[in-house]
Order: sequence, then C-alpha cells, then structure tokens
Amino acid sequence: MIHLLPDYIANQIAAGEVVQRPASALKELLENAIDAGATAVTVALTDAGRTLLQVVDNGCGMNATDARMSFERHATSKIARIDDLNAISTFGFRGEALASIAAVADVELKTRRADEETGTCIRISASEVTEQEPVACAAGTSIAVRNLFFNVPARRRFLKSDSVELRHAVVELQRVALCHPAVSFRLLHNSSELYNLPATHLRQRILHLAGKDMNQQLIDVQVDTAVVQVKGFTGKPESAKRTAGDQYFFVNGRFFRSPYFQKAVFNAYRQLLPPDRAYPSFYLYFTLPPEKIDVNIHPAKIEIKFEDEPIIFQILHASVREALGKFAVVPSIDFDTDGAPSIPVPRKNDPPATPPQVRIDPFFNPFEEEKKTVVSRQPAADGAPVKNWQKLYDGLPHNTAFDPDAPAAGDSEPAPALLPTAPAERPLLQLKGRYILTAVKSGLMLIDRRRAQQRILYERFLKNLTHPLQDAQQDIFPQTVTLSPVDYTLFETVADDLKQIGYDIRPFGNHTVVINGQPASTPVIDAAQLMDDLLASLHENAGGLTLQRQEKLALAMAKAAAGNTRDPLTALEAQALIDGLFSCDEPSLSPEGKPTLQIITMEELDRRFLKG
Repeated sequence: MIHLLPDYIANQIAAGEVVQRPASALKELLENAIDAGATAVTVALTDAGRTLLQVVDNGCGMNATDARMSFERHATSKIARIDDLNAISTFGFRGEALASIAAVADVELKTRRADEETGTCIRISASEVTEQEPVACAAGTSIAVRNLFFNVPARRRFLKSDSVELRHAVVELQRVALCHPAVSFRLLHNSSELYNLPATHLRQRILHLAGKDMNQQLIDVQVDTAVVQVKGFTGKPESAKRTAGDQYFFVNGRFFRSPYFQKAVFNAYRQLLPPDRAYPSFYLYFTLPPEKIDVNIHPAKIEIKFEDEPIIFQILHASVREALGKFAVVPSIDFDTDGAPSIPVPRKNDPPATPPQVRIDPFFNPFEEEKKTVVSRQPAADGAPVKNWQKLYDGLPHNTAFDPDAPAAGDSEPAPALLPTAPAERPLLQLKGRYILTAVKSGLMLIDRRRAQQRILYERFLKNLTHPLQDAQQDIFPQTVTLSPVDYTLFETVADDLKQIGYDIRPFGNHTVVINGQPASTPVIDAAQLMDDLLASLHENAGGLTLQRQEKLALAMAKAAAGNTRDPLTALEAQALIDGLFSCDEPSLSPEGKPTLQIITMEELDRRFLKG
C-alpha cells in the first residue's frame, strides 16, 4: 500500500510550495546568482515571465558534473553536515529550487567556470533531461525558464495579468538588490529596459529604486547592542503612503517579513502620521549571530524565527523613535482653532483693562413655569437683556420644508423625504471638512463628503469612457512626475483611457510624465498626489476585484481625484455636491459599496433626549 513517489511527482509537489508564480522562480534564481559570487546580474522577462524568464550572472559557474547534479532534489553546495544549519550565511541551502522549477517548465542552463575553455548546456523539460552538451559561453551561469507551468494548466490559469505578475517580479528583484548594493542589476521586460542599477552604496541604491525625491525623506537609523545591530533608513512621516509599500526588513543580508517587528516601527510613528497615510517607508537591516535565528520555517524562507524576539522588538522601537526624535520629527500640538477667540497682544501704551460688566436678572426663578425661557446675559442694542434666544435669529430665511411635522403636498400626515424641497439657501453645516449636515423632513441627514465626491466622479468617468469627453482644460503650469519603472508600465496601459476621461497626461521620457490638463469638473489636486493615488488604487484593485477594465479605471480615478482635502467648501460648492450626489444612479453608496449618507430620524433624536 505504501510506495515511493516518482521523482517527477515529488518535484511537482515541491514546486507547489516553492514556485507559485514567475516571481517565485525569479527569486530563487537571483539568490543562486548572489550565492555564486556574481557582481553583475541581468534579468530578461517576456510576458512578465510566463513565456520566458532568464537570469544571467558572472558568478563562479559550474563544471559539467555540478551542472547536472544541481537539478537533483536536495543537491546543494551550501551545507554538508547538521552543524551547518546553525550557521547559514547563504540564501539557499536545501537544494530544492532548480529541481522544482525544472518540474514545471522547460529549462535551459548554460554555465562555465573561469578556468575552463568550454561550458556545459543542459536542457530539461518536466524533470526529464532532454539534452546535455558542451557549449561556448561566457564565464558564469545563464539559466532560461520557458513556458512556466506548461504541464500544470490549473496553476497557469490562476496567474494574474502581466502588469500584476511583473509587479511581483520587480518586488523580488528589489528585495535582492537592496540586500546587495555592491552588485549591479539590469531588468528587461519584452526587450524594454526597466531597471539599470549600478553597483553603489546602500543610500544610493534606495534612491535608484524609490526615486530621487526620497533623498530628503530618509532618516538614518543606527544602533548597536549586545543582542542585535540595527541600521538603515526610515522615512519622514510626511512621506508615508496610503497603501503598504517600501517596507523592508533584512537580517544578515536576507529579506524577511514580520508583522511583529512591523508593529514596533508603527508604534514609533504613533501620532506622527497623517490620518489618510498610515504606512511609513523603512529599510532596516539586522545583524546578529546566525545561531540566534532559524531561517528554515518557511518554504520560501521569507519568515524567520528569532531567539530574542521581544528584546529585539524593544530595541527596534527605541532605535526608530530615537531617529525620529533626533531629526526633530515630533508630534505637533494641533488644537481645533475653528471659532476660537482672538487674543490681543498687550502693548505698552494700552489703557488698563476693565473688568467685564455682567448683567443678571434678580427676579429670575427657574422653578416657575412661566420663567423657563433662557435669559441672555448679553445686553441688546438698547441695553435691555435679551430674554428670548429666538430673537437672535430674526431676519434669517425661515424654511418650512425642514419642519418634520409639515405634511408633504397632497398627504394628510407627515411623510419622510430624502431630499428637502427647500430653496437654494437651505442651511448646511460642515463638520471638520469631512461631513455635511442638513435637515430633511424625516430628521437630520449626514453626508460623507469624500465618498459622495467619489460616487459623482465614478459615474462621470465611467460615462466618459464610453462617450469620450471634449479636450482637457489646460493647466497654466504643467507638472511633471517621475514614476518607477513598474508604475510607468502600468500608466502606459491606461494612458488612452485617461485621455477619454479628460486628462492630458503624456510621456516625457525617462519614466517621467507631464500633466498638461485635467477635466474642468474635477477638484484640482497636486499632480504628484494624483498619480500616486491613481497608481496605488490600480495596484490595489488589479488582482482582487472582478470588475471590468473600465470600471476598475473609473474607480481608481474617482478615488484619486476625490483626494483627501479637509478644506471647507463654500455654500454653493456644498450645495452643488449634494445636487450632484442625488443626480447619480446610486446616490446612497460609494463606488466601493460604502454608505455615502446617513439619516438620523426625529424619532431617534427624541429617544436620545428622552434617555437624558
């Protein structure tokens, strides 16, 4: 009943853990190149790696015997005895990567040692060696992986779009490149160069990947203790992003993920981050004895167990907090100054201050029924006290449409109404620049300003994608924005659609775009913020939503164009927002299905006051 699995089946099972997508195979091949001592690595991708994934390095290379053995399971040059597991200093050590990749793809390996005249070429398909012969090639190793998952159609069908798979591949390249700034990397996609990273120092490598604008945002982190050495950089609070990204932990030259240590960094930023951008950037490197960590708890080796985890947590939190404090990045006192009184500055020749005159009503008795009106202590124009607060509002337009007890036209009893039938000067109240409050027949309506704006823009953009809009309204001063190679590739896929929506955004060379104009009906926001929010939304929705392409773009643009401003609207702008919301097909929900408004009925308000 019990029998050994054939090698090709065992390799496919291992591939299910090690090789999940083209980026997984790229990670293993890059790590092998670094372990081989390469100082220059070139990566070529076709169709985001599903058609071709090739890695070329100038490392030590292999002879014919080693080249053949490298594709056997558990064949490795990294460890020889059990004690080596406690002192692992290389990326790989289990000898499963090449065997797993060869089980689900067509693989061609060319390799040569520097002291040999000819190299070796091996071709493998689905774990079966089809050819091995001498070949003339450069010193080092070149491995090409073609038709990934050709024999596992279910796995191939679950691959995402090329833009998503390319983004994952770039992330893997960045993780290795940040570990080894002294190694040059070059990335080609469909014969177009995305990255050309020269050998340099760490800070410059970060700027090559994150952009030159990050240079002013990096804060140096440096601490050395008996337990761990922590060094690297963390970003200033104002450079935080709306989505998780550019957050890297490395230990002994190896990238790893740790929500536990991430919490230590976030705690250090507590009360420093803007409310809508909760993800700071950081590049933190740990150095500690290899025997203090276990890197063999995850198939892809991206989770690591630390022996002194709680102690390192406290050290990490203190080091980041110290770095932020050293550069005077401290929380500012932000009182709500709306409606605050103006306090005059005393001058030398000012007359002495006189105490305020307080007028009281000696005959006021709160226990008498007829005396239960509020008495003002502020004198009226004729000097007599104002005994009725209602008089303070005399002269304002009275709007009977907001009377909850007023019956609707043709009805014999009050009927709830969503929209007030009020004139244009209906009273509106704005709260913290986030909510708009107005009275309706059924009670009090609260409108989420940003979600309402998203709903309006979403339906407008979606309509413009099917019925192209007129030319964009040109800006007086066009703005240029430099994008990362992956973001620029994503921009190219939606450039024509953005033109239909009404944006004039054109390539400017060297992964830079220029924003010449925006639709006249959208809020005017900073160009860099627009592109950052747009691309972040597209990355968020690329793999998770089952929407059509146009709906995805309309949603991303609506979220980006709505912005996060808290500046108060004018009365006309607030009224226009409400009118625009209720002219939408679905005014009560945002494009993501969240409520745009809430109504507190008169009955609920009455219950609240009766409880008191």
